[in-house]
Parts: sequence; C-alpha cells; structure tokens
Amino acid sequence: MADVTFFSHLNGLCVFRSPALKKNVWWKFTPTEKVDIYVFGRKKMEEAWFTIQAIVLDGKPGVRKAFSDIPIQMCHFHQKKIIERYLTSRPKLEASMELKTITATLTKTNEEIFNKQLSEWREKWKNFLKEKTTDPETGKWHYTHKRLRSAYSSLKKNLPYLFTYQRYPKLNIPNTTNSLDGYFNSLKSKLNVHRGLSRKRVKKVVIELLKGRN
Repeated sequence: MADVTFFSHLNGLCVFRSPALKKNVWWKFTPTEKVDIYVFGRKKMEEAWFTIQAIVLDGKPGVRKAFSDIPIQMCHFHQKKIIERYLTSRPKLEASMELKTITATLTKTNEEIFNKQLSEWREKWKNFLKEKTTDPETGKWHYTHKRLRSAYSSLKKNLPYLFTYQRYPKLNIPNTTNSLDGYFNSLKSKLNVHRGLSRKRVKKVVIELLKGRN
C-alpha cells in the first residue's frame, strides 16, 4: 500500500508499506502529492528487486495511473469517509439514508450483490436525482441533490476497485490502508515528543522511525 501524509512542520511524506511484513519498504519527502512521486517510488522499488503484485490506495484517481497494470484495491474505510463527507454522518433524506446503508455493507458483501443494490437504488431514485432548482434571479439551474449525486457517482466510479481483494484471494490483498494509516498516526504521535527540534533534526528522527519494524 502507498500514500502521502503531511506534517505541519515538514513537507509531505510518501511511504510504500508492506502490510504482510509490517514494514515500510520505501519513502521520500515530497512537497506535493502527485502521481509522479508514486511512479518514482515504484521505479525505485523495482530497481531494488521488489515486485509489487497489487496495491491498496485511498482513492485518488490520478494515483491509480502509476499502478494501472496491477490489481488496485480501493480502501473501504476511505470510501465510507467519502460518502459520509457528502451525506453527513446522519443524513435526513430517505435516499441518502438508503445509500449510506448500502455503503455500510462494503466489508460484508461481494461485488455482485453490492452492484445489484447500487443499481436498484439508482433505479428507485432516478427521478429524485434528476430534480433541478432554478435561481429566480439568474435563471440558471443546478441539480437539487448535488451532494447525493456526488456520493453515488463516487461509489459507481470506484466500484471496479472496491472488490479487487476478492478477485485475487491468493494475493491476500487488504481491503483498507489501515496498516499505513495507523503507522502515520503513530509516527505523528512520536514526533510530538520531539517538538522544538529544527526541521533538519525532525527529518532525521522521521527517517529513523521509518526504518523501524512496526
């Protein structure tokens, strides 16, 4: 799995981590998160004789380009957070509540059933999703339920990557980036102990922590 995290006192940090080994296998500081850093990271790993059989990502579409030739798993946790961001944790619209309920089954279902539920939801609410609101002053219109449409669109676009781990059982692909997310949280907690150090010293501390096996 791979991701970039950012610190308040440092640039971003891109890390490739093997959940099976519980080990960080490559990392690099980066000012931004662009596909280039993932392409570079993969190249460096392959030069070091690593074979990336599959990758777990948090859902940024552009990053997938760096791994388009291998199985890609979209993190279920991040997908749920995307839906929550659009619909809130306690949606009031019936359509939103139903879509959130479907999303909640991600870790307990399979692609065929999930796709069927999503299609049935779309058919049931298709007219509702088409509702428009017109601004009386400008005459311009927009979809009334934009956030609901965006939530559905996210699930539909990510669907090809949500059940990769089931299609390749022999690869033992995790369905979340929890191993890396947990590591980032632990890393930042440890850095809080070293507040007040210079930027250069903090980087050295980060590198030493990254080398650890945890």
